[in-house]
Amino acid sequence: MRYTCRGKRILSRRARSIATTGHVTAEPIERAYLVAVEIKGRGNSRWTSQSSLEELAQLALTAGANVVGRCVQRLERRTPAYYVGRGKVQELVSLRHRLGYSTIIFDDELSPSQQRNLEDALQVKVLDRTALILDIFAQHARTREGALQVELAQHEYLLPRLAGQWTHLERLEGAIGTRGPGETQLETDRRLIRRKIQRLKRQLEEVRRQRALYRRRRTRQGMPVASLVGYTNAGKSTLMRALSGADVLVGDKLFATLDPVTRRVALPQGGAFLLTDTVGFIQKLPTQLVAAFRATLEELSEASLLLHVVDITHPDAAEQAQTVEDTLADLGLADKPCITVLNKADLICGPDGVPIEGLESLAEVRASLRYSRPDALLVSAVNGWGLTDLLGRIEAGLGLGEGSEAASWGYRVPAAG
Repeated sequence: MRYTCRGKRILSRRARSIATTGHVTAEPIERAYLVAVEIKGRGNSRWTSQSSLEELAQLALTAGANVVGRCVQRLERRTPAYYVGRGKVQELVSLRHRLGYSTIIFDDELSPSQQRNLEDALQVKVLDRTALILDIFAQHARTREGALQVELAQHEYLLPRLAGQWTHLERLEGAIGTRGPGETQLETDRRLIRRKIQRLKRQLEEVRRQRALYRRRRTRQGMPVASLVGYTNAGKSTLMRALSGADVLVGDKLFATLDPVTRRVALPQGGAFLLTDTVGFIQKLPTQLVAAFRATLEELSEASLLLHVVDITHPDAAEQAQTVEDTLADLGLADKPCITVLNKADLICGPDGVPIEGLESLAEVRASLRYSRPDALLVSAVNGWGLTDLLGRIEAGLGLGEGSEAASWGYRVPAAG
């Protein structure tokens, strides 16, 4: 613990670093090694360990790291001390000397003791999936609301991990000369973090009240709302731009945008509605983020219709779609009317391996969807394919059309693309 000459207690350097940066990517390029555990006898038909590890690699790249290697260990159960087996820990030590990695990232959330033990054994920065996602969110938050939500999640993640930072200064009962400031520093850090969490919660509660006020105003105006939901990088922001002409950030990376955007969109029969783009979901979504983004996610509960955007070309498209549906169920939105939008159809190749030139090349697929998934539509947000049919489906889902109150707004949608 450090004191100023006036006796002010200062939050420890490491605690401040974690709280403000998510304790990831402190240097421009970090060499990262990825580790996952596969539990024997616990088959997971939705996500394989390799698929999950590949996604972890994409997260690491998004955060700015250079992935230099990865491994999966099969265990009967995760070990309480190290998450992986002791033999694997020794192997990771030898790999550090050979590969020169500076950070090791684990595919599941580590307990504070596991993280501490691994850092002691490996002598490098140890992160888990949660810390990595929090760092990406911190990089991409642009608005004050987004920054507050991410900061709250970071502090809640940090609080239980403060213990053990000052073990070299801990008091030893009854030992003369060993009574040091270790516990004082730990309690000081905890108190500062708790105060910060309470302050952030109060600020976010004010944001929540403001959002509720905006929603009541929209309700009084009779403006229906549809919300885009989906796995991260499924193309929600691209679809938002194509439908509304909104100048929103579009990027081929995970969590390119976090802050919600709402725009008015015209319908074929003259009506209009509000379209909201929300934060993307991901498997193993940190509970801290779900709680911190409560105000944003409440936009989904107020929507009359959900548009579930799925990247149809992703090898784990079915698993991603199920993850989104499970998350919506956890939020109490399983019964909300929903249209499944199968995006990125322009990346599908025909039988000859040549990319298709339009949805007419997928007539058989579309016919099959009408039979097996009548709620699903094929679209290409980039090329504007299928957007007219999608707007017609939205119009029906919202109960709008000619003669409705919404038709009098007379808003024109810009050309897609």
